Formats: sequence, C-alpha cells, structure tokens
Amino acid sequence: MKRVTDKARPAKRPRSAATGSAPAEERVNTVVERYRSRFPALQFSQPAAAVLEVVLANPARLNSADASMHRELASVWREIDADEAVRAVLVRGEGAHFSSGGDFSLIESMIEDEATLVRVWKEASDLVYNLINCSKPVVSAIRGTAVGAGLAVALLADISIAGRDVKILDGHTRLGVAAGDHAVIIWPLLCGLAKARYYLLTNEPLSGEEAERIGLVARCVADEEVYPTALQVAARLAQGSSTAMRWTKHALNNWLRLAGPSFDTSLALEFLGFRLHDARAGLEAVRNRPKRR
Repeated sequence: MKRVTDKARPAKRPRSAATGSAPAEERVNTVVERYRSRFPALQFSQPAAAVLEVVLANPARLNSADASMHRELASVWREIDADEAVRAVLVRGEGAHFSSGGDFSLIESMIEDEATLVRVWKEASDLVYNLINCSKPVVSAIRGTAVGAGLAVALLADISIAGRDVKILDGHTRLGVAAGDHAVIIWPLLCGLAKARYYLLTNEPLSGEEAERIGLVARCVADEEVYPTALQVAARLAQGSSTAMRWTKHALNNWLRLAGPSFDTSLALEFLGFRLHDARAGLEAVRNRPKRR
C-alpha cells in the first residue's frame, strides 16, 4: 500500500491548542448561523463570549412585530434555554428604537380572522412563559419607543437598561382592548399596584427616568450609554457561575409564576376585546394619528 506523505495529507481544520476544539471564532459563527437559519425574522450576533444578541429588526416600522417576528419571539427562548453555548442574552431593537409593538397588518388580521386570533393568542402566552422559564439571564437594552409586544420582551428581561429619553407605553387600552400581553404579570410586581393601575388605565407614557424611579426598569442611563451598559452587564452574567445564575433566576421568577392565573385572565380578556367594535375603532384611530416628527 502506498504510504501517504505529509505533503499529500489533506489539510486539517485548525484546532484550539488548549481544548483540541475548533477555534472560538468558528464556534461563534456556527452558533449565530444556526439561530439565523431557524429564526430568520430576528437578527443575531455574539458580541461577547457566550452572550447571544437578539435583535428586533423592522426599522421602517420602528421594529414593530409582524406575524413572523411575533411567532419567533415566542419560540426562540426555548432554543436558547437548551443551548449550552449561550450563557446570557442581550436583546435590543435595531437602530434608535426597541419596538413599536404589533404590526398594524397583524392586528387587522387578528380582528378579521378567527384562526389568526387563536394562533396569536397562543404565541402571546408562549412568549411570556417561555421568556420567564428560559434559564439563561436576559438583559434588555431599551432605547426610543418600547410598546406592546416589544415592551413585553423588554420588561420581562431579568435586567432592563433604559435610556433617559425612552418612551415606554403599554398601548393596549388606547387600542381598545384590555392590557394583556405581559402587564398584569409583571407591572404590579415591579412598580406596585397603584402605579400599574395608573399607567395601564391612563395609557400615559413613561420616560426612562420615571420608569427607573418607580422600579419598572433596573437602570436608566444616557441614551448613548444604553447598549454599552447592557452589553457589560450581559458579559458579566455570562462569566459567572451558570448554575448560580440559572437557579437564582428560576427561584425569583416563581413570583411571576404565582401571577400566572391573573396573566392568563388578562390575555383572554385582551383577545376577547379584538372581537368587539372598540378594537376596530382603536386601530383606525391609531393608524390615523399624526406622525411623530
């Protein structure tokens, strides 16, 4: 048998000297590409070791969630929970805004079509519970506008970093439906029942400074410092003991699980509202409001 010389040997892929595994950059690309393939309505990167960045990207509409993005926001957390390559998550919106909530076309479909309404109801429930039950710590970087379904992700994150000039608005009562999504499960716990009642019933927006003052967000920083601060926090969490982080989060989130029946009721009432005239009138009013300059 002819002996294969070193010169004739096929080139080997480079390995890490310490572990014998593929280089770190190659592993990062593999992880990110897997998420991009499975969740094409979202964007992903890995800005720090073991930190997965999830980006809500629909900048032409202030990162509103269309049908595809809403579905993927509900399911991506299960994938992250089971992924040992991810130890912390940073979630943000593309550009200057976090998210303006549900896309008008999706809301219109929910009003007009029962099958869409039932599907989105299940996704809205899954989004909340999957994020609560995701074992990896999640940090949100909140800038610009944060409304509706996008706000659910921002405030259900374990640590929320908001810019001073952010506009936080639940938005449901303005649309003519009950405050479902996430508000009933988290707002009273974060800022107290009195403040939750005030802001959810009046639909009055909050700045980042006011949100921090009442306890709705963890920290408020200058707008240009939101992303660097959030990334620093996420990287710090990723470097800690994974079991300590995950088990502490699990225990803390039992407070949210206790509020599960109240959330389920609020979500059912919200989606009942989409069958009534008020939701149609509310959508028309929101569509025709003056554009922000």
